[in-house]
Amino acid sequence: MNLLIIRLIIFAVVFFAGLKLYRMYREWRLAQEDDTKDTEGGKMVRCSWCKVHLPEQDALRSRGEWFCCGEHRDKYLAELTDHPDDQDDPS
Repeated sequence: MNLLIIRLIIFAVVFFAGLKLYRMYREWRLAQEDDTKDTEGGKMVRCSWCKVHLPEQDALRSRGEWFCCGEHRDKYLAELTDHPDDQDDPS
């Protein structure tokens, strides 16, 4: 009878230790998933000047176009004002 009680106590300790480890693993895993969601950055867009892809939240938007920095936006818009005939050409 004493051996049965000892086995039940050992089983209970092992079971609760395993349950505790599983809960710790699950919390760690959820924390890792939250970290990767923060670094993903969402939708990617392409700079109209240099064609580099970057996260939409880091990009600048002007006249319906995406840019990686203000310098590229200014160059692109200056090029459009220098050649206004090119944007109306359907070909």
